[in-house]
Amino acid sequence: MRPVLTLGLLGTGVIGGGWAARALHCGVDVIAADIKPEMEHWIHEAVARAIPSLEALTAGIPMPPRGKLTFTTEPEVMAAAADFIQENVPENIETKRKALGAIARATGPDVIISSSTSGFMPSEIQEGLWHPERFVVGHPFNPVYLCPLVEVVGGERTSQAAKDSAAEFYRSIGMHALLVRREVPGHIADRLQEAMWREILHALNDDIATTSELDESIVYGFGLRLPIMGMNQICMMAGGEGGARHYLKQFAPSLDWPWSHLKAPALTDEIIDRFVQGTADQAAGRSIRELENIRDECLVAIQRVLAKHDVGAGRTLNAFEKRAKKRVERA
Repeated sequence: MRPVLTLGLLGTGVIGGGWAARALHCGVDVIAADIKPEMEHWIHEAVARAIPSLEALTAGIPMPPRGKLTFTTEPEVMAAAADFIQENVPENIETKRKALGAIARATGPDVIISSSTSGFMPSEIQEGLWHPERFVVGHPFNPVYLCPLVEVVGGERTSQAAKDSAAEFYRSIGMHALLVRREVPGHIADRLQEAMWREILHALNDDIATTSELDESIVYGFGLRLPIMGMNQICMMAGGEGGARHYLKQFAPSLDWPWSHLKAPALTDEIIDRFVQGTADQAAGRSIRELENIRDECLVAIQRVLAKHDVGAGRTLNAFEKRAKKRVERA
């Protein structure tokens, strides 16, 4: 696969803007394609908002000159200029197939095409694609410019070389590439995330707690531990000297207790109203932009602290710094 000097974005929006900011900050040119002309102004604004947080996150890391951002309303023009394409169109399988089919024919077979899809399996999307062996899923998390995880998933016809090359590109822009062993709907992280989301909806439906109380249970409790080591290692530690085996022996019986639901409740107007009103109350009059600024500052601070101990997302930041320093030494 060819070196990635220019990243092509098919579709902009929140995810596309996040990809653009991260790539540009790491010295990669970006050509963004969207059928809506007004998205040109939007993506430039999105990048401008993200850059200060990226600069704070990578303070002390030798960064290359910022890449150049261009925009087009013609996807084929983008495809012809890109060395790697990241698709970010709406989550509709036919929409994705149609959009990707058109750009695939406008690229060489050595250009990897990656989808940001949060749930579709790559084999579903690559059906009928010209040179499907270079197609992968590269599923990020919002905000893409600060959250380092990207799940790399191959389909039935995806080559190992394409998966490896995609992972290497993502690492070059400071991400943690998680190579998913096999394709499943929702990949890995969204399946875990949705399990919690379903329980939240049940709690609202059963009037157990408000959205604020549910978030408090996460923010002040188990969620505070997750950025450090994740769930499994934390559980192992809870077993004390007996470790994971003792933890399972002690807590496994609760798995048979009726603590949680497996199936989501029907999304009634009442649940929707509770969610909408609850989250509005939590925002306390702050705009989405104000909340994003708070989120981004906290994400930078957390990752900088984690980097001191070389754990969690801090390890990814440290690996990116080592890569950046080697790049400078080679130059």
